[in-house]
Amino acid sequence: MWKWLAAAALIAPPALADEAGDFDYYVMALSWSPNWCDREGRARNSPQCAPGANYGWVLHGLWPQHEYGYPQDCRTSVQPPSRGQTAAMADIMGTSGLAWYQWNKHGSCSGLTSQAYFDLARRAYDSVDIPQAFRELNRDVTLPASLIEEAFIDKNPELSPDGVTVTCRDGAIQEARICLTKDLEPRDCGADVVRDCTLQSATFGAID
Repeated sequence: MWKWLAAAALIAPPALADEAGDFDYYVMALSWSPNWCDREGRARNSPQCAPGANYGWVLHGLWPQHEYGYPQDCRTSVQPPSRGQTAAMADIMGTSGLAWYQWNKHGSCSGLTSQAYFDLARRAYDSVDIPQAFRELNRDVTLPASLIEEAFIDKNPELSPDGVTVTCRDGAIQEARICLTKDLEPRDCGADVVRDCTLQSATFGAID
């Protein structure tokens, strides 16, 4: 019997790769750069964390999402981005390396060319009004994570509580994730995305 199972495994068809363009909506992930730099960025000597870089919320990625789960590393016939294209995203993504990584893992699933995907990601980033208090934070604070979500909704009333989720890691604010339609209209997130951080004393690091 075991020999039969081994032979069956050898002739079994490979798992199908995720298909580019087959998804339901986008999750735009905004990472709080000071906390990422404190946790790992400086140890990597990331230019995102260089003195005077002054990054606050950076675009971690624009992720194609299913109603449950998400595609990644999709097989696509479009050309990968050029160095110039990824470098042009560093102003909102922190580094060109992140732009390259995000294209390979997530952008390849969008069904778009690399330039169209980066253009859409920039439009998504520009569509959200960052609360002014976040732009001027000059000292570390601790606060309930829910205040981050409330601040985004207050500044962007078209967003709903189920359309924004805030994540934490190691006791610190990690990301604000905003769910958008393929046309970049706000929408509620799927059940697997709505997982708000419930910390009452989350660290929110100052912008250098």
